[in-house]
Amino acid sequence: MNDIIKNIEAAQMKESVPEFNVGDTVKVYAKIKEGEKERIQIFEGTVLKRQGGSNRETFTVRKLSNGIGVEKTWPLHSPNVDKIEVVRKGKARRAKLNYLRGRIGKAAKVKEIVR
Repeated sequence: MNDIIKNIEAAQMKESVPEFNVGDTVKVYAKIKEGEKERIQIFEGTVLKRQGGSNRETFTVRKLSNGIGVEKTWPLHSPNVDKIEVVRKGKARRAKLNYLRGRIGKAAKVKEIVR
């Protein structure tokens, strides 16, 4: 039984997922259906957390839109996520950046890793 579930989950996973961590600024290209049309909308923000494993793994991205914080959570292997593009790498010393929710402006920034 356990092998059957693992085979089904392995079939649902994407072949290539970009390397990104908590604190990185990413652009998520999400597919949106409006009626019969389908378009791609870009959501750019800081990765607050990654959780789960296998094909159930999700990640949460936060951005400021007109001074209001907006968070979205996507499954990593969802067909609705077209691609994920890393804009810049961030330095984070913890797994979940929930403290960013209470901050605005420059205080809500994550330091960049300079390569």
